[in-house]
Amino acid sequence: MTIDQVRLLLTGHGVHARKLRRVLALLSADWHPLAELVRLPAVPRRTVQELLKAIADDLDVDGERYRVNPARQADYRAAFGLTEDVADPVDALVPRHTDQLRLILADIAEVPAPLSALDHVQATAQTALKRALWLDNTYELGGRHLLCLGDHDLTSLAVCAVNPDVTVTVVDLDDRLLEYIDHKTSQRGWRIRTLHADFRFGLPPSLVETADLVFSDPPYTPEGMGLFAGRAIEALEDTGSGRILLAYGFSDRTPALGLKVQQELQRLGLVFEAILPAFNRFDGAQAIGSAADLYVCRPTSRRTVSSGTRIYTHGAQSVESSGPSREALSTLSDLAPRPESSPPPKPRGPGWAEPIGKGAASLALDLTADPGPWLLRSMLASSPARLAALVPNNHPAVSSAAGQQELQSLVRTRFSLKFLRNNPDNKHTIVVADQVLAGTLEPGDLVVREVLMKAHGKLGNVWREALITASRGALTKRQAREVVENAAPNSDDLELRLIDLPKHRIAELLPVIATSVTL
Repeated sequence: MTIDQVRLLLTGHGVHARKLRRVLALLSADWHPLAELVRLPAVPRRTVQELLKAIADDLDVDGERYRVNPARQADYRAAFGLTEDVADPVDALVPRHTDQLRLILADIAEVPAPLSALDHVQATAQTALKRALWLDNTYELGGRHLLCLGDHDLTSLAVCAVNPDVTVTVVDLDDRLLEYIDHKTSQRGWRIRTLHADFRFGLPPSLVETADLVFSDPPYTPEGMGLFAGRAIEALEDTGSGRILLAYGFSDRTPALGLKVQQELQRLGLVFEAILPAFNRFDGAQAIGSAADLYVCRPTSRRTVSSGTRIYTHGAQSVESSGPSREALSTLSDLAPRPESSPPPKPRGPGWAEPIGKGAASLALDLTADPGPWLLRSMLASSPARLAALVPNNHPAVSSAAGQQELQSLVRTRFSLKFLRNNPDNKHTIVVADQVLAGTLEPGDLVVREVLMKAHGKLGNVWREALITASRGALTKRQAREVVENAAPNSDDLELRLIDLPKHRIAELLPVIATSVTL
């Protein structure tokens, strides 16, 4: 009777019953946890659970593991013709690269923990290697520039493990990840550079029209997919020869969501050259079968990208989230430090593509959706020397003494900080930043201050001019430039903006800038 129930369930799935047969093949062979029954055949969790329910009395259960009772396994194989599937040709390449797979497994084991607020779901090591092998077998990577827009899956490291002749840039919002990739890159001598950005506020200018290929696994909302794809188009050097590779998955139970995302991509003028089904597999995301397709996209034009800040599926940045209360924003404005004659500043949202608050006496910043990096970047971008920022209580820069000390150390030559915890309510903190007077600083700190105040300028030029100012004209431009070039920990960073550098490189750079006065 149970086999009849399973047969009825498969019949209801019509031509798509093949995936359920794959689940049955796993159950009829050995014990498998639910996560594997979802991920290996790429079937949504709810569909797998329906199948387990149909098997009923023929199912053995051991905690989170399942199998068809051994006495009934032959019957199931006979009833449903459970044979092997045609192998994915890229999957077949993976066993030939055991050294690279071992390295990727070790890298993933040490990567900073996923952040649910950024929709992080870790791709398997096999998937990272598959991406690298597919890219290397499809495109001529040697001497080319691959840009990874977000890279918690460590696709950059996997690609360089397969082909170390490619140049890779990783741009991400997560400073922890950028530091991790920098560390691995320095150990191995690969050509990977890292930059910080929140794509909602733009790409670092140094990346616009520079990439041959762009890879990304964006947030799986229409807003997130459209934003990341739009930034990818901006980053391509040549829209004729350049290609954009996107991971995206949706449940076969919700095709309307897939339609919305595809419409968003087509609105950007992207042609789908190929869609490789279930190419990407994840440790998680069971609602979509722990799998996502690989979209190979060809742009037909460059189009304007627009997006709000709510592009994720979880937390304060999710599409469904609401902002802070009117009372909280009013308190923020009242606490913003300002000259006595100035009215309270109106709260403004995040963003640092350009200096913010030019001509204003002070700023009030609503950063309640800050996943972590916005507070520092907002301070670096602030034109006024006074501001107040509203952040969540669990913000990494305010929730511990160490976090507060780190933030203060980075901006100490510009701002003196106060952390008003549980203000205006028990869910938020207001960070008050007041100006540090230049007359109280040593010459080295004055140079640091100048660099921080011009975080949107080219670092090498800003640093050079700050040295000349500190020397009161004693240094020529040539002499100051030589000091900068000799002192810089990373010469490539001199061509970039300070505000686009990962936090750990800013922290390494500021003491060097301070001591360069004496060189």
